[in-house]
Amino acid sequence: MATVVDEVRRQREGLICGVSDWTLRLREQVKRFAPYNSSVLISGPSGTGKELIARSLHAHSLRAANRFLAVDCASVTGELMASQLFGHLEGAFTGASRASLGCFRAAHQGTIFLDEIGEMELSLQAKLLRVLQERVVVPVGGHDGIPVDVRVIAATNRDLEAEVSAGRFREDLFYRLNVVCFPTKSLADRREDIVPLVGVFLEQFAQDGMPNKKMTPGAIEFLEVCSWPGNVRQLKNFLEQAVVGCDDPMISLQYVRSLLETRVGAGSRPIEVESQQPSEAIVSPVHLDDREWNTLDDIERQHILQTLEHTFYNRSAAARLLGISRQALLRKVVKHGIEAPSLA
Repeated sequence: MATVVDEVRRQREGLICGVSDWTLRLREQVKRFAPYNSSVLISGPSGTGKELIARSLHAHSLRAANRFLAVDCASVTGELMASQLFGHLEGAFTGASRASLGCFRAAHQGTIFLDEIGEMELSLQAKLLRVLQERVVVPVGGHDGIPVDVRVIAATNRDLEAEVSAGRFREDLFYRLNVVCFPTKSLADRREDIVPLVGVFLEQFAQDGMPNKKMTPGAIEFLEVCSWPGNVRQLKNFLEQAVVGCDDPMISLQYVRSLLETRVGAGSRPIEVESQQPSEAIVSPVHLDDREWNTLDDIERQHILQTLEHTFYNRSAAARLLGISRQALLRKVVKHGIEAPSLA
């Protein structure tokens, strides 16, 4: 069984931490493909660790002693992006008071990570394709190619094949980048990784000088059943807020739920509870004895029904009392076959 210490060590070594089947396979794939110079395309939802995969590939490659440069392809456009990538000569454009190497030359014998490659303009895509094909860069304002030795790793949250079909991404560049493909997975689809991630993040916060906090079992269970639409990035951000804001050494289930409500009220993306509530949150209104022992489903159905009756079948009010989202309540109503005159 992996411990928090194991996961912290893996993170320091440049590996994604976790215990899910997907994470275990990912570690093996990183070790398998890291030694080669083949281009890599990492695709998947935002916040799923695409840059961490890129850094892991670099850390386990023969280029690990050299630079890893990350470039946000959505941050700037046009001539400025060309200059950032390929460099420029002095006087190449207004404001170019001195020459610049550009990221490709600065990352010589290292790795360049092109984040959000799907946002790159078509004109720049053509120039990038030439660099990948010929392994030379031509600075803005220049004519002579300069050889570069760089491994290219790109990432996107777009479906690049659909972008190719729509004419927004070059097909030849897609095939150049997609030599090795790493699709990522949303956190909701690998919930087994939530517990080790929580341990790693709390440990990292303490090492960074933040309060050394722990979470109650019920609070951790609750995090496991949340949807996390922003994935690992959202989980880490939420935990940091909890560590900084909680006055107690133990972060409780009650505090976690109140913090979630505060974030939703402030306009954050809603985090729904997707499955059974944690044990601390279950309250049974049904008397159990030896003659008739109710199942958890029986208890949940009866509690939901009593809550709906108490709120005159107002779904929003019932969901608030139950500590779940309206959508989650509706799913449970359907699951248990509860017939209601009206769900407002």
